[in-house]
Amino acid sequence: MTVDALTDVSGLRVGHATRTGDGWLTGTTVVLAPEGGAVAAVDVRGGGPGTKETDALDPRNVVRTVEAVVLTGGSAYGLDAASGVMAWLEERGRGIRVGADPAHVVPVVPAACVFDLGRGGDFRARPDAATGRAAVEAAAASEPGAPVPQGCVGAGTGAVTGVVKGGVGSASTVLGSGITVAALVVANAAGSTVDPETGVMYGELFEGRRVEYPAAEVHAAAQRRLAETAARSTPPPLNTTLAVVATDADLSKAQAQKLAGTAHDGIARAVRPVHLLNDGDTVFALATGDRALDAANPLALNEILAAGADMVTRAIVRAVRAAEPVDGPGGAWPSYGELYAGR
Repeated sequence: MTVDALTDVSGLRVGHATRTGDGWLTGTTVVLAPEGGAVAAVDVRGGGPGTKETDALDPRNVVRTVEAVVLTGGSAYGLDAASGVMAWLEERGRGIRVGADPAHVVPVVPAACVFDLGRGGDFRARPDAATGRAAVEAAAASEPGAPVPQGCVGAGTGAVTGVVKGGVGSASTVLGSGITVAALVVANAAGSTVDPETGVMYGELFEGRRVEYPAAEVHAAAQRRLAETAARSTPPPLNTTLAVVATDADLSKAQAQKLAGTAHDGIARAVRPVHLLNDGDTVFALATGDRALDAANPLALNEILAAGADMVTRAIVRAVRAAEPVDGPGGAWPSYGELYAGR
């Protein structure tokens, strides 16, 4: 049975740590690989990224697999969350062996952050090592193939897309070959996910189904509400959309990097404008290697590349649909569901 989420890729687990109230509106999400790690790569296209250990994922470099990927709020400060994940992995002997003693390991934990500083009211309320540990512990405690909580959780707690509340979303598909491709996204963009002319989410136009447009009066009321709340919430200067796209196919690092790159197309379909100088858009790719590609077909990777972009688009739509409205000391951001109830 599948749950239409990243955890449909066998061996991957997802955990969130969420902080709200008393000035907090932020959190951390951890994607935990199976023991022994997963082949990993990254593609960064935003002009203002905040990342950790991404150079290690270059196909020219020695690191082949990682034990976890961290997505976090808190801008560059929030990258401290990765330290808590590293400590948890080290305690379990998980990482690259660097000595004769099995305990001598260095976990490689790539991380990327979104800008959500001050959205709960306190600029200094941001994830730290303890938040990262809480998120990886939640991932480890989850059952294999468990549903992934979506919306205002983990790294998506303080996420905003344009002037509408963002969050975490996930989606998956099984290809005709039996290979699974899935994505998890933190939708937090300077651009908008909603067409201001119609009220339809851009990503819905690429989902392969008939799109139902909001009634004119519903859309007009939504635009009035957005104008009111925008006046109360100064748009923050920095944003970022993060994604992890994963497959159970046996990919090389170079193939995984290609997957990360084409998955950015999924962001571009769902967010306009995208990859700006004040975005830090970053996509990680993970491959667990459980299913072989057709060695006789040099283009066998193509269907995985196409599906990865599709799953990122779908995950962004789900993130925005699952988000709940926020109205607090740091600002007010309506949810899409609140603005377009019944769609």
